[in-house]
Amino acid sequence: QVQLVESGGGLVQNGGSLRLSCTASGIIFSIYVVGWYRQAPGKQRELVAAITASGQTNYADSVRGRFTISRDNVKNTVYLQMNSLKPEDTAVYSCNAGRLGMPNSNYWGQGTQVTVSS
Repeated sequence: QVQLVESGGGLVQNGGSLRLSCTASGIIFSIYVVGWYRQAPGKQRELVAAITASGQTNYADSVRGRFTISRDNVKNTVYLQMNSLKPEDTAVYSCNAGRLGMPNSNYWGQGTQVTVSS
């Protein structure tokens, strides 16, 4: 059974930092592309950051320079370090693991709430 479990969310003040973790079980996590998505109330889900199996990264313009995605394949974990947080970063953050061209190999975590107070 495949599971992705996110952790690290919480309440933080404007300008603060949080580190989210996405830990996988039941799959060879290292071969998957992993993305962090977020969805704020009344808004569409958006891709925040992604990391390939080889470690290439991509960021949404709104977080580039503030967020860093990384992976530890030994721990089957992908991290999202979030610095200089803003109230507009408030959302439920979820991780997704997928493989290009293999739509049946696509998994989601349950999400973790991030709230940034002004």
